[in-house]
Amino acid sequence: MAYRNWEVIKISYCERAGEEVALEAEIVYPATFLPEQAPRIIAHRCSRGLACNSFHQPGCCWSGTNPGYDPFKEPEVEKPASK
Repeated sequence: MAYRNWEVIKISYCERAGEEVALEAEIVYPATFLPEQAPRIIAHRCSRGLACNSFHQPGCCWSGTNPGYDPFKEPEVEKPASK
């Protein structure tokens, strides 16, 4: 039987919360008789999401109130054009 588990994928400092937060993902692992299937991520959350949702402004995609904003996303580095 498949099972679900919340796992911490990253710990980072959140400016909005003013402290370190744990970014978690709910992962579904396949049943033992389906070994070729990879685990699937079906949800994500922040350890301080409930507190951020009590503010008067939308938070981020980790708290579930602003899906277009991810403050923990690594900035993309532009590569120089090759000749």
